[in-house]
Amino acid sequence: MESTTRTPDRTVIGHSTTDKVVLFGGLPLIGLVLGFFLPRIADWAARQDWVPFQGPLTLISGWDGWWVIAVCIVIGLVAGVILAGMALEDTLKVTVTNRSVEFAKNQKTVTVPREQVAVAFLDGKELVLQDSTSRELAREKHDQLKSDARQIPAVFRAHGYPWSDAGDPHADRFRRWVEDEPDLPPAVNAVLKVRAKGFDQGDKGKADLRELRGEVAKLGYTVKDRDKKQYWRPAMPR
Repeated sequence: MESTTRTPDRTVIGHSTTDKVVLFGGLPLIGLVLGFFLPRIADWAARQDWVPFQGPLTLISGWDGWWVIAVCIVIGLVAGVILAGMALEDTLKVTVTNRSVEFAKNQKTVTVPREQVAVAFLDGKELVLQDSTSRELAREKHDQLKSDARQIPAVFRAHGYPWSDAGDPHADRFRRWVEDEPDLPPAVNAVLKVRAKGFDQGDKGKADLRELRGEVAKLGYTVKDRDKKQYWRPAMPR
């Protein structure tokens, strides 16, 4: 679950204090317990023929002494803290002020000045900002539960941003992309063809999808994804 933290000049949408306590308290605790029991688990697993990695398991189960348990506990604690940090970094944090909107995730930050934003809205689980030509300035997946997502419109309105409860004002202009789409310039078709390959490439593919969306925007078009399919529309003239 996420929460909003508000001061007179800014509102931050991100992990609640409870979430952070659970992450940095629960995951290290789980790591500690697993570390304590690791030698015993390895001893049991080494005697099961169906369990893979018999070599390493046999080696671990042969370790003896209090120092083995101490080392395993330390490793478990450190691993838990690292996992908690990764989980926190992988959650979008949105900072809204009267001057700008800042999106932070995985040590990457995107800032959109207030004067560029013509409308803001939710498209499914994605938070979208558009300029006056309908070009997307940002499209970021938020992590709030459905009930908590109701806070987002209120946050943007409180800081003076135009908000569309109906979603994308230009949603009816999107068309599904097909290879060599005759109504698109060759350059846009070429980028979308490369981009289509990113859907099945894991994390690298996600990075490519994001980067190539920006390339499509530079060419005067907007693209969004649904069920591993691309939908496009041209930007409006100024």
